[in-house]
Amino acid sequence: MTDNARELDLVVYGATGFVGKLLADYLAQHTPDGVRIALAGRTAAKLEAVRSALGPRAAQWPVIVANSDDAASLAALAGRTRVVATTVGPYAKYGHALAAACAEAGTDYVDLTGEVLFARESIDANHDRARETGARIVHSCGFDSIPSDLGVHVLYEKVREDGAGELTDTTLVVTSVRGGVSGGTIDSLRTQVDVSKKNPASRHLAASPYSLSPDRSKEPDLGKQSDMSVVNGEDIAPGLKGWKAPFFMGPYNTRVVRRSNALRDWAYGREFKYREVMNVGSSPITPVIAGAVAAGLGGLIVGMALPPTRYVLDRVLPSPGDGPSEEAQRKGHFTIDVYTTTTTGARYTSRVKAKGDPGYSATAVMLGESALSLVLGGDALPDSAGVLTPATALGDVLVTRLRDAGFEISARKL
Repeated sequence: MTDNARELDLVVYGATGFVGKLLADYLAQHTPDGVRIALAGRTAAKLEAVRSALGPRAAQWPVIVANSDDAASLAALAGRTRVVATTVGPYAKYGHALAAACAEAGTDYVDLTGEVLFARESIDANHDRARETGARIVHSCGFDSIPSDLGVHVLYEKVREDGAGELTDTTLVVTSVRGGVSGGTIDSLRTQVDVSKKNPASRHLAASPYSLSPDRSKEPDLGKQSDMSVVNGEDIAPGLKGWKAPFFMGPYNTRVVRRSNALRDWAYGREFKYREVMNVGSSPITPVIAGAVAAGLGGLIVGMALPPTRYVLDRVLPSPGDGPSEEAQRKGHFTIDVYTTTTTGARYTSRVKAKGDPGYSATAVMLGESALSLVLGGDALPDSAGVLTPATALGDVLVTRLRDAGFEISARKL
């Protein structure tokens, strides 16, 4: 497809939502001249109001009315553009038809999902068709799961460059983070809990470490890979102090990273084991704190499943569409470090670090640059199609764009 084969280069679907507005604003400020962008959603008047607040660079952007329950409107949208970026979740409720429309039309697609069951269903429904049409359907292009996927990607690239073997035991550590949990993330968790309650098979699928793999029967048997482990820092890397608690996004991110490995024919290594944890300090009581965090995460899931506690949680947790103030977003940040030992015994680490609330302003940058990677990346993008991951669809193109946007993304030998 040439640049002029379609009317538009990029459509932001869900532009009137909280994160959709952040994405539209980021694109209005940072997109190179000549990229043809439109805003899409359910209501023309609301879209026009968003556009008017974006300034002169967005003044001529078209608005497109499309509904998640109207397949014809989504098919028409997908047929007009080269790339769609959607912020409309929970994706299990609102995302299936748009992903399918893009796969059918040969239109590239990025979203923010952190939902295992939606991603699995999209793989099963869209991967083969997207490969036929050349579409790149790229889920999880925000804090879920770009820091994880690119952190391991650059680690792998550095190890390969050094000829240091393959990755084995690999652990992501959320070294520091400041920011709120979005209402959309909570609603996605709520939706997945509801589906799992009704369908034991779905619950089993979500719990499988290889639930997003292309062919689970070909995955290596590496024993138990728990998402709820409390880990001593010294067991991750020498000199890493304190006990580490489970990272609440690990149960999704780990599956994305394992899918990246499998889509690359297990290039990271057949002995690649991966987990995610978070720092809770280095004081003598960190084992207690880490254990409490683990118990709290388990309690949140159970609480979502039980009607009395669900009633309370629904009233105290953020609602979809809610978000922090601009000041709170500016004060946010995250630093993520990934540690690995290779088959030659060498130790390596990588870092992904950025300013901005990870679930909001930083996510708008990650989603925006993912979409622009597809619009502008051309032949530098990996030669692949189907339902992909950020690393396998965007790779070094996205790494470079995020670095240019102020992210630190690096890897080195320890």
